[in-house]
Formats: sequence, structure tokens, C-alpha cells
Amino acid sequence: QVQLVESGGGSVESGGSLRLSCAASGYTDSRLLMGWFRQAPGKEREGIALIISTGNTTYADSVKGRFTISQDNAKNTLYLHMNSLKPEDTAMYYCAAKPGVVFPPRPLSPAWYNYWGQGTQVTVSS
Repeated sequence: QVQLVESGGGSVESGGSLRLSCAASGYTDSRLLMGWFRQAPGKEREGIALIISTGNTTYADSVKGRFTISQDNAKNTLYLHMNSLKPEDTAMYYCAAKPGVVFPPRPLSPAWYNYWGQGTQVTVSS
């Protein structure tokens, strides 16, 4: 059973930066696809950044060029570096994982992911 714990959320002004972390534990197979998702009030949960064990990444168009996903395998930690934040980035951010070494079709769909953290809130003011 994979456990995921997010941290690093907070409140920032538009144009600011934050780094989210996701500590992973409870797995024996490092072949995980991991990602960041977010859900704003009244909206569906959306995938924004994914990474697989090979280091390949993919991003939603809404964050491409502003957000960077990375992982530190020695620390079993996933990161999301968020720059040039906008008010529309305000949401609860979740870390998620699924076993695998390749991106599935429509990889940003939350339906693929077996394991979820509890979320961390990001609020961007204008």
C-alpha cells in the first residue's frame, strides 16, 4: 500500500512561487508513475504534471512552462515547483501514484491513479 503525504501549500501573491512536496512510502517497486493533480471549488479534479521512473514528464497546457515536476528517488519525494502563479491556480493540490513505467492513454486523467494523498491548499491572490 502506497502512502502519500503532501506539504508546501500556502498563500502567495500573483506572480509568486511555491514548491510542493509529496513524501511517498509503503511501496517496494520503484516503477511508479506519479503526478500532481488539483481541484478548485466547483470544478473537476484535473491532472497537471506527471513523471515516470525514467524521468519522462508530461504537463497540462495550463501549467506548461510555469510548473516543473521532479523527484528525488533517494528521499522518495516528489516535487512540484510552481512559478509565475496566477489566481486561477488556486486549488487543492493532490499527489497521486499508479504502478507503471509508461504513460497510459490520456495520462492526466485522475481515473488511472490508485493512490492519493490528502491534499495541500494553494491560494494565489491578485
